[in-house]
Amino acid sequence: MRADRLLSILMLLQARGRMTAQRLAGELEVSERTIYRDIDALSAAGVPIYGDRGPEGGYALLDSYRTSLTGLTENEVRALFMLSIPAPLAELGVGEELRAALRKLAASLPDVHRDDRERVRERIHLDATWWSREQEPPPHLLTVHEAVWQDRKLYVKYRQVFGTPAVIERLVEPYGLVAKAGVWHLVCARNDRIRVHRVSRLLDARLSGEVFERPSDFDLAAFWETWCMEVERHGSFYSVVVRVAPNFVDWLPGYFGERIRAEIAQAGPPDEEGWITLELRFENLWAARDRLLSFGRAVEVLEPEALRLSVLDFARQIVDLYETADRRENASSRPTS
Repeated sequence: MRADRLLSILMLLQARGRMTAQRLAGELEVSERTIYRDIDALSAAGVPIYGDRGPEGGYALLDSYRTSLTGLTENEVRALFMLSIPAPLAELGVGEELRAALRKLAASLPDVHRDDRERVRERIHLDATWWSREQEPPPHLLTVHEAVWQDRKLYVKYRQVFGTPAVIERLVEPYGLVAKAGVWHLVCARNDRIRVHRVSRLLDARLSGEVFERPSDFDLAAFWETWCMEVERHGSFYSVVVRVAPNFVDWLPGYFGERIRAEIAQAGPPDEEGWITLELRFENLWAARDRLLSFGRAVEVLEPEALRLSVLDFARQIVDLYETADRRENASSRPTS
């Protein structure tokens, strides 16, 4: 909308000072001709905006035309500018709205903090995603988000991790969405029982025409904290016993977090080859197999036997694939008599 764009131009000029029409057009993803029309509209509305020609020219506001957001200390301002757009929020499609809100806050700061934004952006960058994380959001995330926001019941389809492989369809009441380590989870209720589903594992999600009344006493953050504690306390995670090579031990915190240092310290003495035995926890067998295979020969599965056999089977399949390809390539390169 034009009104939003006019406000954005005003905020940009307050936050950054003089800007050319080209820079404004690039920032707002419009043509320079559109910027010229918008500048004329702001001037006609009484905004004291002026332009200078030449290589050093551009548009700017009179210094007197500036608001102040008081009460913020220097450290608070610096912390504010450290905020970036978390990947989960970008997946929900609200990244631009958050960016615009931060821009408006920046424009309201006193002149003394005018350069802080660029200084922080040049020195601090937050990347909350893990290596090799999927770039595309879960296919049904926006549908789930709409149901959560509108208090509408939701049809979900999923396949149980254990037990029957049959697809299950349920009509649920979506209470909220939680992003843990960049992974979205749906917190929902059915028959007064609250459940948690990983959104990426939903086979389908469809809005229902029914609305539901959200419990007034339900606290999403409190529920999630309690649920996570219960999961860890009762060992709902898939427990795996492994041997870890001595040259790989120092890499474990990068994969499993700093808490694993305490488990390493409590591990028994290394064996004759210097390997230590640890208990690791994963979400399920499949998650454990995928992660442990990526460690190559640095980690050996001891228990459970089902996981050890599954890792061995996948490793043999990989070796067979490449050996077969090599034999085929060598055979095709031999000279014919």
